[in-house]
Amino acid sequence: MRKRVIFITGASGEVGQALLKELTQDPQNQLLTMDLHPLPADLRALSTHVEGDLLNMRLLARLVSEYEIDTIYHLAALLSTRAEIQPEEAHQVNVEATLHLLKIAAEESQWRKRPVQFIFPSSIAAYGMPDRETKAHFQRVREFEWNQPRTMYGCNKLYCEQLGSYFSRHYRQLAAEQPPTIDFRSVRFPGLISAYTLPSGGTSDYAPEMIHAAAQGMPYACFVREEARIPFMVMPDAVRALLMLARAPRQR
Repeated sequence: MRKRVIFITGASGEVGQALLKELTQDPQNQLLTMDLHPLPADLRALSTHVEGDLLNMRLLARLVSEYEIDTIYHLAALLSTRAEIQPEEAHQVNVEATLHLLKIAAEESQWRKRPVQFIFPSSIAAYGMPDRETKAHFQRVREFEWNQPRTMYGCNKLYCEQLGSYFSRHYRQLAAEQPPTIDFRSVRFPGLISAYTLPSGGTSDYAPEMIHAAAQGMPYACFVREEARIPFMVMPDAVRALLMLARAPRQR
């Protein structure tokens, strides 16, 4: 009999580590985590951890054969700076791996006869404006405004939001019998700041790097203009947002 689990991808990253700590506060949560890298030593006892690539279909098939996946927190991604350097690889990691997981969630939902919940952290990189003058004019935007991303990472995130919506509402819509759909939920995060971990590969990494350098009494050379503005969220609030999103009634 397969073991029912909450599956966290990208668990060794900043958000993954913080989320893992929070989810283990409930002893009923059985956690399966996955990342290219091992978990830090102090977290290894909190989950069954698999080191591997989400593009490895054989590995994913083995995990599905051993575990009943109840909820997926899909955190794994190639972040914005690296995605600009290696855009094709970013598409593979950020889009194709997400598509694999969405299909797994859909098949699991059909097998269970009830939806697998799929939690997807998106990004404000999904927005894009052509120039500084436009940014200055539009101080606030709504969810469906300016969805014209300027980066590969933003394009990937926006497309995966749409993929998730499709799998949640329209998957196999021409089938003779409508299969159970997944329960896809997404939130667009700003830059995130953690007191305990440093980010790697994000466009907004300069802000947490500045704070960590100041805490250590070290100088920091920042590449952005003095007048640059970008919203941030602290990591506990980001994790709280993911958990609130997961707990919200589906009809909302």
